[in-house]
Amino acid sequence: MVSRSKEKTPVTGLSRGVFALAKTKRKRFLWCAWWTGEPTASPFRPPDAWGGGAFTREEAQALAERAAARPLSPVDDHWAGAWKRSLAGLAPFPKHTGRVPRASGSPPLSINPFEVLGLTGEATLDEVKLAFRKKALEHHPDQGGTTEAFLEVRRAWESIVKRRSRRPRG
Repeated sequence: MVSRSKEKTPVTGLSRGVFALAKTKRKRFLWCAWWTGEPTASPFRPPDAWGGGAFTREEAQALAERAAARPLSPVDDHWAGAWKRSLAGLAPFPKHTGRVPRASGSPPLSINPFEVLGLTGEATLDEVKLAFRKKALEHHPDQGGTTEAFLEVRRAWESIVKRRSRRPRG
């Protein structure tokens, strides 16, 4: 278990202390606790204490409350995710580009979903799945890609799965 705290004795000026949780890559919980002031987005206010390694939400809450030396109320878990991104050297709240709107009245784009995924029409569903995962990671906005490129990859995947799951009418 890792526990980091700026202060040895918690300050009790805040009427309520709060905590937030985030899942880690190892499927454990990172907890963040604020008791000297609630978290803020701009500027991002780091937690008063944080730690990781808990196997359950209850265990993480108990560790946060032990660090704060008081009961804590839950807040939206996106605050713990923001702290996790800060620890990784990223912006706490990434800017999402959003969709690029098409001109109204323009026909939908006709794109071969197999070409989007870099496959031929004879690809098996397992090959399609692997190609989708690779392209999704490559084009995901959190990994430096654009929202539109990611959505195009997702639409291609959904189109192929829909085609393959159709049963012939008889």
